[in-house]
Amino acid sequence: MAFFLAGFGLLLHVLFWGVGLSLLITPRRWRLGWPALCAPAGLALQSAVVWFGARTNVEGAEVYAVWCEVIPVALLGLALYLRRENPPRRLFRELKAWQGVGLLMVVALNVLLIPFAVSSKILTSSSLGSCDAADYAAGARVFLEFSRLDRSGFMGLTEVVRLHSVDNFFDHWVRLNHFTPSALLAFHSAIFDYRPYELVSVATAVFVALSLPTVFWFARSTFRFGSAASGMIAALYGFSPLLWYAVYNAAMSQLLAALAVALLNGLAIVAWRERARGWQLLKWSGLFAVAYWLIMGAYNFIVVVCLVPAFAFVALEVLQTRMREMRYLGVWLASVLLPLVAVGLIFTQRTLGLIERFVLFQEYDFGWKIPALTPEAWLGFVGSASLHALPDILRWPVLGLIVLLSIIAYFAAFRGEKEKKLLLACASLPICAGYLFLYVRGELRGTNASYDAYKLLCVFLPGILAASMYWLTLFRLRAPAVRAIAAIFAIMILAFNAYSARLFVRRMEIPPLLVGRALADLRQLEREPEVTSLNLLIDDFWSRLWANAMLLHKAQYFPSFTYEGRRNTALKGQWDLCGGIIHYRNNEVVTDFPVARPYSLLDTRAKNYLRIHEDAGWYDPEVLTRSGRRWRWTRGDAKIRFENPREAAQPLLLKLSVRALLPRDLQIWYNGSKVETFAVDADLRTVKLPKIMIAPGQTMLELRSSQPPVSPGPGDERKLGFAVYDIEIEFANGSSSSAGATAKL
Repeated sequence: MAFFLAGFGLLLHVLFWGVGLSLLITPRRWRLGWPALCAPAGLALQSAVVWFGARTNVEGAEVYAVWCEVIPVALLGLALYLRRENPPRRLFRELKAWQGVGLLMVVALNVLLIPFAVSSKILTSSSLGSCDAADYAAGARVFLEFSRLDRSGFMGLTEVVRLHSVDNFFDHWVRLNHFTPSALLAFHSAIFDYRPYELVSVATAVFVALSLPTVFWFARSTFRFGSAASGMIAALYGFSPLLWYAVYNAAMSQLLAALAVALLNGLAIVAWRERARGWQLLKWSGLFAVAYWLIMGAYNFIVVVCLVPAFAFVALEVLQTRMREMRYLGVWLASVLLPLVAVGLIFTQRTLGLIERFVLFQEYDFGWKIPALTPEAWLGFVGSASLHALPDILRWPVLGLIVLLSIIAYFAAFRGEKEKKLLLACASLPICAGYLFLYVRGELRGTNASYDAYKLLCVFLPGILAASMYWLTLFRLRAPAVRAIAAIFAIMILAFNAYSARLFVRRMEIPPLLVGRALADLRQLEREPEVTSLNLLIDDFWSRLWANAMLLHKAQYFPSFTYEGRRNTALKGQWDLCGGIIHYRNNEVVTDFPVARPYSLLDTRAKNYLRIHEDAGWYDPEVLTRSGRRWRWTRGDAKIRFENPREAAQPLLLKLSVRALLPRDLQIWYNGSKVETFAVDADLRTVKLPKIMIAPGQTMLELRSSQPPVSPGPGDERKLGFAVYDIEIEFANGSSSSAGATAKL
């Protein structure tokens, strides 16, 4: 229930913030469409509040957010006063016309939230594989709790957070990272008394629901589809597996950018079509500013291509009319671009950071590889929650049917409708060309450019869907056979989107990545004054990045590059925060530090301090998110590195919980000598090693076997040796320990 209360609370709060502004900036001729513009207006206004708050010296949104609730009330009052000649009941009639879209929003949000509610009893965030959720939560804490001049803890740790022109974590979020999603998380956390880690997944789902009225308006007013066809396009957008993949990877900026791009191109095309001038064009500037604000705050780099469909359409229109429209072209360009200039001046730091953003794309290979998405995937025909294609026996007939219906619609339904043909081509072909270029580039260079290609396609997905669904106009024909084929295909699309939704729901009921209680409770370390600085030696990327977000009030150091603004440096922290399959135990030393398994806290100043971690020969960590059970498979032989900074050898006792796919021998080697041999099979077994002396400097303990690693079966190309669930380290001479290695087991 907590997920649904939070989700609908956020949804209604954004709409409440957008009602007054939407009524004020929607041109009178388009006033029936003001409900569709409430969501982008509310999102932009809340983002603007945090932006201006971040430019002051106030210590975060938790100080000013509640007082800002007067803003939407004042705007609504002003809008009602200016429209006083229209009684309130007229506004309700206008709102009632959108009840179908409103119902679609409720259904989509409910279904999107179901797997979150099933996967966790507490309000928290999860992911299919991306770690963006932790990054957004860190940014939310920046705007929620810190002022722009605060350099305490992690905020001013220049050697770690420096990134090009930015040398502190606050400016990193203002200038280079995705500002608006984190700003919205911070604002809603302050209003509803949530913590950012509780809202990331919920807010991402809410962004989809908020987009649906704008997508409906985009199809209805820009492409001039009927209400039923526009509703189906909005429904396909809300249940698209391409979009759900983004939701369950917490791609918040992508979803905001898609909403803004649809609004922006729709406005630009309608403004051109109406040939508005002077005061009429000025009335559009508020809506243009809202769309640009969302783009500059979320995906500022997409601004260079955000108007490609509209620009292509207008350019071809001018050429087709033999330049007769050239006189109006300058007026139109000014009306479209001047709001961008105004927003760019307000967002000065983000505007200046654009070049650095593109440099970062050259420096880092962001993302991961995503399968090729051909036209049937755009309409929801995918074979898995990883967006793999359908089996060929289904894929090619579906693709052929799409092509057939498109050809029939092009030559039959659109006879004489040159403008619509031109618009649909401009909405799809440039984006498809860009997608193909990025995907092929990634394949040729072996990079993750397919991730960029996917992002480009999804940001322009409303236009892509409108272009892909123009065969819906075949229902206007009197040919029963053609209408029957179109009806059957429409039912197939709805069925496959429902099937795809089920794939995601089942996958996210037990998510690969989840912020559990142990990880969320790390934030309690911020209250411990003795813990001043930390080395984050947590093995998996997700947990390490979330630990950073939980501990921003403490200085932190990383052994490896973790994310933007989190560079690897010398480990100068006084405490090691470890997490993974290695756990530390000392019977004589008990502290009250709130660190629960699988995390351990070690004092680097302790007499018996050691640093221990997995070295070569290991696969990435795996975890059962509900139980928190972790393990790592070896690739065959594997190594554990010991780093003893003291001059004397340290005696240790080790216990390993281990199993294998097939019976095999486990040989323990240390310093070139075999320590012990154990028999291991498919059942989990705990083996205890005799006391070993860890020499000063770096030494290796090795896990070996006389049998080669084996394959786990079809679909998994790994060669597996041992699955190690737990390596328990206990100091043999407990009396020599200070407040050193501690963990709650």
